[in-house]
Amino acid sequence: MSINTDYRLASLSLSGSHYDIGQGLGRHGASLVHGHLVKTYAWATVMALRHDDRIRAARSLVEERYPQYLQELSGLADGLELPFDEVFAWNCRGDVWAMAPDGCTTVQIPGSFPVIAHNEDGDPGLRSRCALATITPDQGQPFTAFLYPGSIPGHTFAINGSGLVLTVNNIRSTLAGDGLPRMVLSRAVLDCATIDAALTLLSEAPRSGAFHFTLAQAGQSRLASVEFTHANCSIAEIASPAVHANHLVHVEMASEPQIITGSSGSRQERGQDILDASDEPPAPLSVLWDQEQRILPIYRAQPDDPDNENTLATAVFKIGKDSVDWAVYDSAGSAARFENTGLKIATM
Repeated sequence: MSINTDYRLASLSLSGSHYDIGQGLGRHGASLVHGHLVKTYAWATVMALRHDDRIRAARSLVEERYPQYLQELSGLADGLELPFDEVFAWNCRGDVWAMAPDGCTTVQIPGSFPVIAHNEDGDPGLRSRCALATITPDQGQPFTAFLYPGSIPGHTFAINGSGLVLTVNNIRSTLAGDGLPRMVLSRAVLDCATIDAALTLLSEAPRSGAFHFTLAQAGQSRLASVEFTHANCSIAEIASPAVHANHLVHVEMASEPQIITGSSGSRQERGQDILDASDEPPAPLSVLWDQEQRILPIYRAQPDDPDNENTLATAVFKIGKDSVDWAVYDSAGSAARFENTGLKIATM
């Protein structure tokens, strides 16, 4: 099983209006989107649904509630040199198609100073134009986030200027409906100043698709796990080390219809087994870089992965009293590609 050690995750810095930021994101990813993404089965599947009633309803809701993110999407489309309707639909992909790509595994370690660690798994064909972006909008929270070409930020892993940390896992719900796109909701979380604000937003907003969030914040010992679908939202405080892959695991969500792929089931089971086998929480990278299950490992590097996903980056966030130390790795076993330690954050 080979791991691409030549890959180097790009960095990107953008500022300005929401339109300017979207346009910059589009220009960064345009060559790969035209050279790869628009030729994929995933793109074709979503484009066949771009006139779906759910997408029309979603666009109306975004225009009404979050016009700033509609501007971000408009700039993204212009930067990509693609029709707005196509780019908007792509950013609704998980709301209309249960098997939309993007995987991920998150390790949650509670304590006085919690730790969140996350594997970002996605289409390996997008690898060369993924980036860690530092974004400073004219209005709203500054943040640093992992980005996919063709997508708005927020649905991967990120930290904002208030020290709010979020990691997001794809959930393959089969019962989506009218509501805000899950990726627009995750973008909105980046503008939240507190965990409570994020939890209120996710629980009260009209939701179209399904996601899982892990949330923490500088200065707090809380570690929140949020599973939401179109119909329901479950919020749990993490009290013992846990792992979360790409399916609903909260007891309250047991009746929700979903697709659990072989990879997601294997990663969930193997990750929890590692945590349960140790009296003390193991180093999070020892979980996220594990390949003991050779067919369906936690760290995914196979060219024939059954979900067409590979691990594109790993992030570790260590929550402090008034700071968050974080590191991002672009391959297993490598030194951190990006690090930020001791950055003081004004806690709420």
